[in-house]
Amino acid sequence: MEYVYAALLLHSAGKDVTEEGIRNIVTASGVAADDVRIKALVAALEGVDITAVLSQAAAVPVAAAAAPVAAATAAAAPAAKEEEEESKEAAEESGVEGLGALFG
Repeated sequence: MEYVYAALLLHSAGKDVTEEGIRNIVTASGVAADDVRIKALVAALEGVDITAVLSQAAAVPVAAAAAPVAAATAAAAPAAKEEEEESKEAAEESGVEGLGALFG
């Protein structure tokens, strides 16, 4: 991920996305640079218009991306409530068993 961020940083600074540039940024961040990954990234980005790709990614509606997350959260809420009720019942039952042992 840090390699992609380095490439985006170079692009936003108006510099060419090169192996040396990515290596310098990654090394400056304190991460050991992997030359194989750097070469693969630079090769994959060759001929790609990063500005166009970023503008297309920004055009995706945020609300549409957030809808599945909200639905999953809403579906998880009843399950969490059921688990909480079950744990309360289990705690009450174990307390009653403990009292029974005291009085034989």
